[in-house]
Amino acid sequence: MITKELFEKGYSYEEYRALINKLYESGKTTGTDHSEAMLDYTKMNIQRMNRLDKTIEINEEIRTDLATIPDQLNWLVLTEAWCGDAAQNIPILSKMANASSKIHLRFLLRDENLEVMDQYLTNGGRAIPKLIILDQYFNEIASWGPRPSEVQNMVLENKRTANLPYSEFAKVVQKWYAKDKGETLQREMMEILQRISCLLDE
Repeated sequence: MITKELFEKGYSYEEYRALINKLYESGKTTGTDHSEAMLDYTKMNIQRMNRLDKTIEINEEIRTDLATIPDQLNWLVLTEAWCGDAAQNIPILSKMANASSKIHLRFLLRDENLEVMDQYLTNGGRAIPKLIILDQYFNEIASWGPRPSEVQNMVLENKRTANLPYSEFAKVVQKWYAKDKGETLQREMMEILQRISCLLDE
């Protein structure tokens, strides 16, 4: 169970970004693996998030819907600095949360909170980012992650067929994100919020 105390221990988006930058500047990343490869991933993700912070726009219709959410929601995201999917999706979640005074968003590092992560496995794995949506009393009402459904299907298919090695497949995924511009994630989140609205109205 996610408590109010645990939620409030989480980082705001600005705090999370500042943490990643500070760690990277000191030759580290989140977690315990500070290898050159993980630092390279972190550097790329900082650049991705910087770009998305500047360029991603929330659809106007979605922005209007977000602004009219009637009940408080708490969004808790499990993440790590080196995760490419996290870097592509977290800035969009942040912008969606900022569009509503009712959405409170916090981030926890996966590897420091495995007791939480292990409640939200994807096909048995600790895939991130993972968003857990809680009501005002911190009851879980929905979850999302670790990536938009279309990308998740691509990942599962490539694992099944072993068609492309990881390095090549990662390029395919990043091209998908670049073309999509956050639109799929926005739609999926609004579908979840519409289902939640029905639950909250009961």
